[in-house]
Amino acid sequence: MPTDLPIELSGVSVHRQRTILLDRVSLTLAAGPPTVLVGPNGSGKTTLLRIAMGLLAPSSGQVRWGGRAESAPTERAFVFQRPVMLRRSVVANVQYALAAAGVPRAGRAARAQQLLASVGLEGLATRPARKLSGGEHQRLSLARALARDPAVLFLDEPTASSDPAATQMIERLIWAASDRGIKVIMATHDLNEAKRVGGEVVLLHRGAVIETAPAGTFFTEPRAELTRRFIAGELLL
Repeated sequence: MPTDLPIELSGVSVHRQRTILLDRVSLTLAAGPPTVLVGPNGSGKTTLLRIAMGLLAPSSGQVRWGGRAESAPTERAFVFQRPVMLRRSVVANVQYALAAAGVPRAGRAARAQQLLASVGLEGLATRPARKLSGGEHQRLSLARALARDPAVLFLDEPTASSDPAATQMIERLIWAASDRGIKVIMATHDLNEAKRVGGEVVLLHRGAVIETAPAGTFFTEPRAELTRRFIAGELLL
């Protein structure tokens, strides 16, 4: 059965008018532990996620999914930093995602409850989704994404609106998904989170990949000067 992995970016650039969002990025996203994208605001993290998901077309270069230049995103799911909730209940949001994923009607109610329990929202099933907190929105978005049973899960700053308890729960969900064989590719501004979650860390700056390394090596033996400065807390301009 065809798979979307590895996702290979070859010389990918993205331009918007005179702004370079990605600059000749070559990167392979392979099966395995989570890949975490780090870098200052505007470094290209979200753009890279969208390119790898297939939401954006490169201005130049090529993206291949499992060796194919075109691949419908049926095995991929994306959780946006500011997810949009449907004007319906929490459980109805998940049931809608299950319907879109082709789950038979008879199995949706039970599966929706399982997904809500997995993200700690089972007690809020009947609440209007748009009345949830920011962290609860992210957890509901994760439940909707997991309704697709994706092989690849893209997360854009999934804990940005979360308190420490919600952050811990989301990070546990990320590892649980990874343990089930789902390839997680996420962006974060939090280096401590990258240490906790990342199997591989990618530093982006001004749209270019500066360094890619296993998490332990990235933080203890950085090769690039920009990486050393970024880890030390210096602002990269």
